[in-house]
Amino acid sequence: MPKVAVFNIEGSQVGEIELSDSVFGINPNGHVLHQAVVMQQASLRSGTHKVKGRSEVRGGGRKPWKQKGTGRARQGSIRSPQWRGGGIVFGPTPRSYSFKLPKKVRRLAIKSALSSKVIANEIIVLDTLNLSSPKTKEFAGILSKLNVDRKALVVAPEYDNNVALSARNIPGVKFVQADGINVLDVLVYDKLIITKDAVHKVEEVFA
Repeated sequence: MPKVAVFNIEGSQVGEIELSDSVFGINPNGHVLHQAVVMQQASLRSGTHKVKGRSEVRGGGRKPWKQKGTGRARQGSIRSPQWRGGGIVFGPTPRSYSFKLPKKVRRLAIKSALSSKVIANEIIVLDTLNLSSPKTKEFAGILSKLNVDRKALVVAPEYDNNVALSARNIPGVKFVQADGINVLDVLVYDKLIITKDAVHKVEEVFA
């Protein structure tokens, strides 16, 4: 089992914790990670792009010239695709880009993401994370004591309003509760800051 240090909010080491091999100690699967990231990014696309086909473009109701005798090519409408201002052929229309991966693949992806953080030594475990009130300055001070100067994902076992409000105004910092942890966030943020209770909850869900 991988062991990592446990810190308090003052930045001092107060112990160690053994992480589950089945969640934090697997060999990361790069292909599955890529699939999971593509799935999440696809679901974030709005898919509202739209062009007009020949039936939607205004005008073109009258045949521009008679069928025969002019020496020009036959034309039925000035809004045909070959005309300037005409309809677009096979253009984009509103659609959903989302797709789903099998449950086992999604679970393997999050395990691979968490294990990659342990391997890269980019995980910080806190014994507890409690704030008496929402204070961005106080939370920024905690990050400074933990030597976190890059993007960080903060994970707690349950939603904590004080922590969420304190973290949201700090650029590059995101707060999520344990059951909302996902592959894209774990990989995008440089540091994973997670409490001991959140570790146990994640292990219960994904073990």
